[in-house]
Amino acid sequence: MDINRELSLREYIMRENEDFHAPYGPEFDFYIAVREGDTEKVKQLCSVDFAEKIGFGRLSDNKLQNIKYHFVVTAALVARYCIEGGMPHEKAYSLSDLYIRRADRCYGIPQISALHTEMVMEYTARMNAIRKERIFSKPIVACVEYIYNNLHKRIYIAELAKLTHLDRCYLSRLFKKETGMPVTEYVLSRKIEAAQNMLKYSEYSLSEIAFILCFPNQSYFTSVFKKRVGYTPKKYRDSCSRKIDIRR
Repeated sequence: MDINRELSLREYIMRENEDFHAPYGPEFDFYIAVREGDTEKVKQLCSVDFAEKIGFGRLSDNKLQNIKYHFVVTAALVARYCIEGGMPHEKAYSLSDLYIRRADRCYGIPQISALHTEMVMEYTARMNAIRKERIFSKPIVACVEYIYNNLHKRIYIAELAKLTHLDRCYLSRLFKKETGMPVTEYVLSRKIEAAQNMLKYSEYSLSEIAFILCFPNQSYFTSVFKKRVGYTPKKYRDSCSRKIDIRR
């Protein structure tokens, strides 16, 4: 059968059965949480059984094989997100290979679901450790974790001082000494980093990204992004799209 006819038939059947793929936004948030080492968020997201998630495509008519295929896709994407986050590529790929081989030996869907949770928590824990290795003192570790978990908010030094029970001036000096930049610069850097990923991997509009990352307005977001990245958000997204098309 011609691929276009087969695709049209498949899409027709999916519409008739109301069998749609899951939206990309939540999936994107999941992989970002793993990459950022956000163990609490990932644990919460894993509370829904892997095999019970809505929106899985049908990659095989055999239910067990279908779940295995989706496990492989997840393992491959998790590895790539973690490499982008700083995990050595050999370590990331070796972990992926290990878990895929273990999944291949599973004989039941509950086993695959349990292995999925184990795998993503393992990657998340390792990414959490990588984040902490770059910082030295416990107060700064706490600040960095708070910042990563609250990029959707405005973050003030007073909040961090309260979190760490340190004087604001002392914390500001300590933070700059250990991270190499002031708190405000560090927060902006992390927000722009998150924005780059959202522009690259999601379909959020520029105004939505500015809102999600708590920039005062889209104009300010565009100005800060261009100053730090060298492109406007739109040009950055367009350049990423072209690269993806070339790889395909």
